[in-house]
Amino acid sequence: MPKYIIEREIPGAGALSAQDLQGISQTSCGVLNDMGPQIQWVNSYVTNDKIYCVYNAPNEEMIREHAQRGGFPANAVNRVHTVIDPITAEQHA
Repeated sequence: MPKYIIEREIPGAGALSAQDLQGISQTSCGVLNDMGPQIQWVNSYVTNDKIYCVYNAPNEEMIREHAQRGGFPANAVNRVHTVIDPITAEQHA
């Protein structure tokens, strides 16, 4: 299934409390449960003013539908084509 990185512009995201983040997470999970197993939240990275989320989904439209239903911004949705890491540097053809 395709993987996506979603950029959500949320001013002050880095200052959100654990309770705020729990509430956001619960809202997201509720929407995901309603949408079915074809869309999956992998994890998210909270920075000062943005949250970057990693999702598995069949298409970008489903990612945007999740954001709309949950009331979350989806300022950029980018499909991941390849994942690389330090092991990539060691691989031989």
